[in-house]
Amino acid sequence: MNTKTKRKVGSIVYNVIVCLFGLIMLYPLVWMVMSSFKETSTIFTTAGSLIPEKFTLENYVNGWKGFGKVSFGTFFSNSLFISVIATIGTVISSSLVAYGFSRCKFKGRGLLFAAMLVSMMLPAQVLMIPQYLWYQKLGWVGTYLPLIVPYFFAIQGFFVYLILNFIDGIPKDLDEAARIDGCSYFGIYLRIILPLIVPALITAGIFSFMWRWDDFLSALLYVKESVRYPASLALKLFCDPGSSSDYGAMFAMSTLSIIPAVTIFIVFQKYLVEGIATSGLKG
Repeated sequence: MNTKTKRKVGSIVYNVIVCLFGLIMLYPLVWMVMSSFKETSTIFTTAGSLIPEKFTLENYVNGWKGFGKVSFGTFFSNSLFISVIATIGTVISSSLVAYGFSRCKFKGRGLLFAAMLVSMMLPAQVLMIPQYLWYQKLGWVGTYLPLIVPYFFAIQGFFVYLILNFIDGIPKDLDEAARIDGCSYFGIYLRIILPLIVPALITAGIFSFMWRWDDFLSALLYVKESVRYPASLALKLFCDPGSSSDYGAMFAMSTLSIIPAVTIFIVFQKYLVEGIATSGLKG
């Protein structure tokens, strides 16, 4: 067997293995989507079969009705509001902090950068109780403020680090030229840096939106009124340990709830790949 044949066989084996792993990872998602078209009473009795014996849209109709005269559209609107506002805050604040670390020289810069790296390694559960007590004293519990306001202060070091590496790849000669023309630090950020880091900003925006959209624990802690529930939290209302659970409606609404994140990923996939691929390059 010559080298060319070996490479071809190796490529085929590699692609087959990757496809198999991909199918294994996708199977639960496909099962959920197909189960949403099954009658609720047959979901678990026919769990071994992906294709429904009888397709029905009843689960989507029942699920969209929601609970207590609150349609599931309201829960989607709540999720959209939280995710969009928090993502805007994350992208703006993270880019500003990343620009400061990359271009501004000040005392304590190394210490603050180290603190940011440590915050990336610290489990969020460690801060859960202190944060809750803090927000309770501020009177924020029961509102959306704990789910939105903190993200305007660059609390996610991953995005700062991502954008920081992207900015480091931009030649500093552009800064010098702008400074000669009379630009301030903020002017350089606004006119030079910001237009050049759009791929990194879009990458951060995609991940931030997806994480906020899927955030269940924070909403469980801080949102009290069911009418204010985001979709991630409202899905649990379909499962009632004290009575019957409508799994068909839950799977139907779960299927709808993944559409926004999947759509954003598909639309901005080009920028996502570009942002990840070039964020580690140095100029």
